[in-house]
Amino acid sequence: MVKSKKEQELLLGTLDMLVLQTLVLGPAHGHTIAHVIEQRSDEVLQIEQGSLYPALHRLEDRGWVSSYWGVSENNRKARFYRLTAAGRKQLTVEANRWQSMVKAIGSVMQNVTRTAEQK
Repeated sequence: MVKSKKEQELLLGTLDMLVLQTLVLGPAHGHTIAHVIEQRSDEVLQIEQGSLYPALHRLEDRGWVSSYWGVSENNRKARFYRLTAAGRKQLTVEANRWQSMVKAIGSVMQNVTRTAEQK
């Protein structure tokens, strides 16, 4: 199924926000970032490498994360990502935008539910 450009942008923006939020906990490599998001969402959100790594590169290009090479818990060379000061500010912007969106969608859905119950 092909998603519209707006749907893709919403998904990308949401993934960016989730990655930034995950990095609040401290530096992590890609596998750990994906695992934390999946765990915290009770396995509802499954992050594919084909989406995660482009998001990490995009966030790094924007200056919201920085990266360095280190050794993973499996003694393998891995690229670790950390949140920058600009990334913390952007996370606040994204979280506020998300809360507004959730509120707006909740209002619409509440009205739909009320209308359905009245029929």
